[in-house]
Amino acid sequence: DCENVLHLPKDAQGDLDCRKLVEQLKECPTLHDQADILYILHILKGADWDTKLDGQHGVTVHCLLNELYRKAGLNQEWGLIRYISGILRKRVEVLAEACTDLLSHHKQLTVGLPPEPREKIITTPLPPEELADLIYEASGQDISIAVLTQEIIMYLAMYVRSQPSLFVEMLRLRIGLIIQVMATELARSLKCSGKKASESLMNLSPFDMKNLLHHILSGKEFGVERSLRPVDSSSSSPAISIHEMGNSGATKTERSGITKLKSEMKQFFHESHSMSSSMFTSTRGSTPSSPTSTSPTASSGETSWGDRKGQWLRRRRLDGAINRVPVGFYEKVWKILQKCHGLSIDGYVLPSSTTREMTPCEIKFAVHVESVLNHVPQPEYRQLLVEAILVLTFLSDVEVNSIGGIVHVDRIVHMANDLFLQELKAFGATGSILEKDVATGICHFFYDSAPSGAYGTMTYLTKAIIIYLHDFLPSTGCAMQ
Repeated sequence: DCENVLHLPKDAQGDLDCRKLVEQLKECPTLHDQADILYILHILKGADWDTKLDGQHGVTVHCLLNELYRKAGLNQEWGLIRYISGILRKRVEVLAEACTDLLSHHKQLTVGLPPEPREKIITTPLPPEELADLIYEASGQDISIAVLTQEIIMYLAMYVRSQPSLFVEMLRLRIGLIIQVMATELARSLKCSGKKASESLMNLSPFDMKNLLHHILSGKEFGVERSLRPVDSSSSSPAISIHEMGNSGATKTERSGITKLKSEMKQFFHESHSMSSSMFTSTRGSTPSSPTSTSPTASSGETSWGDRKGQWLRRRRLDGAINRVPVGFYEKVWKILQKCHGLSIDGYVLPSSTTREMTPCEIKFAVHVESVLNHVPQPEYRQLLVEAILVLTFLSDVEVNSIGGIVHVDRIVHMANDLFLQELKAFGATGSILEKDVATGICHFFYDSAPSGAYGTMTYLTKAIIIYLHDFLPSTGCAMQ
């Protein structure tokens, strides 16, 4: 963690001169610089090494770290407190109890960032020492993240006890992704770099950290601004102010237009149309507007996309990070699995045989679905897959006996993305608006489109599903009565 380690004093053999490092402790201008040196000494010599600072015996690295921890606490330097806690491998006292509380509410946990095996899954209560070791292992070299992970688990347990409604349709809480999204929120709101946002996150007070987490869990739109601390405050940590911004970007079914879309789909499938009907022909002939000029929500009028740029990409990242799915999602997946041989997601198959082993409302089935979805490392891509599956499940209410063999959900999402890009290009779009995410190949603008509306993601997903299923159903017109 000490960026200037190459410039530190070395002895004749080129090794770090630990005695000179001890002398430099007195010259360090900040407590964080002192912590960096003590961290190096801790790695090289261990916690019990006697520094003999100022000629005194028994002044171990551990003693100096504890003294530094006390000073950081007096100054409310929260980032430094977390850093030193990581060096000392401190453990939150109620960590095991907090983890057990979450598990007892049928919430699995993961620590570290995806994919596995770096991301560790916790499905059963663990002894305190084993749990702490798992968290430090998953956090790799970032010891501060290990401490923050424990803190987030403690806050999540507090909220699941006091406000269980925040966790509806969330089965697996991925702490690494939650921390990543929290930093992303600070970078977006405070208009700073990712590195600066990570530092700001680590320096937040426990109150601000808990408040930020609550707003992410709530699913409501919120903004973050810098705020001034009282004049008499000695804290060097940044103060933030979080405020709600209404319901424009929340993911409630009513606001995303899913109910309306579902009724339109059912109407289409019950009419005497073949799978190659005008449902997936271009809508350009009926409207003078384009994807870049229509509103990202069904009810917000003719607001331009530029006014809300980044809103839906952000919402998908938030929901993907906390594994939020629509109410009743798992039961609908169970029903659609009865009409195919399985769903393929990112190379992993959820087989239809699962429906013969588990009931639709069984928590074991929901966890099984999540285990497949959670192989997807990008939260926003995961949410597009969820949306595609949701549109696909609308077919469970239609009198169709079979929709083919293995349904490749990734292929449907990419087909929808291609349809979206075709329309953008037809409207003359060029340059950055057509840029794709390198990891997934999905257009950034598609990620940032509302679910509903003429140019919403679900509209293109519906068109893609109709085209895709055409290959699996009889080619004799296949009217769905």
